[in-house]
Amino acid sequence: MLTVPADRKESDKRENYVVIGDIHGCAQSFAALLEKLKPYEDRKFVFIGDYIDRGPDSKGVVDRVLQFAHSHDCVLLRGNHEQMMLDSQYTGDAQLWMMNGGVTTMQSYDGAPIEVDLPPEHQRFYSNTNLYFDTPDYFFSHAGLPPDITVEEAKGDPDYENSFIWTRSHVGASRLKWEKPVIFGHTPVPEPVLDELMINIDTGCVFKGRGGMGNLTALLLPEREVIQQPGLE
Repeated sequence: MLTVPADRKESDKRENYVVIGDIHGCAQSFAALLEKLKPYEDRKFVFIGDYIDRGPDSKGVVDRVLQFAHSHDCVLLRGNHEQMMLDSQYTGDAQLWMMNGGVTTMQSYDGAPIEVDLPPEHQRFYSNTNLYFDTPDYFFSHAGLPPDITVEEAKGDPDYENSFIWTRSHVGASRLKWEKPVIFGHTPVPEPVLDELMINIDTGCVFKGRGGMGNLTALLLPEREVIQQPGLE
């Protein structure tokens, strides 16, 4: 069952953030991006989800995320790819996950689909990722939000839980009911989208050579400054 974390406390206002987009198994690119982010290590790091699948080293990505989270203030969000993996464990049916890049993840763990025994700390990591992270100034989720509801409406209705990791209904929408900027990934784009309310930082690191994509993107907030690492895989 999907779970939703508690809202942020009032005392956390005006915090500075580093937001990291979809990594998708690109461990080398991720390591290089973290080097570029060393001047900002006193900030809160928000990982937007989709750590795994498609790229060559999902296990290596999760190893590094866990190591990084031990020494940094981190929020770890769940992407649809982590959800597909968890669903396959629960149902025993991995077909959807395998069709969407799960094969490379299992190969990185040296196992067959579902049959592999994940390291306990990795299983806890996947299971404990959050659906969203809400602050007074921003709302973070993997996929975003439907355009015709407010953040508060979405948080208060369990029917919208899947939208936090799956929706694309807001992409290209001319009107948004959101009351604050929503930062997300999930939908790969050649360049980050930095509109007033809609901020997309999935620049398709794993899709190098396709339509101008192929960068792993981090975003500094509140500056809205973009730091990128070209894909190394």
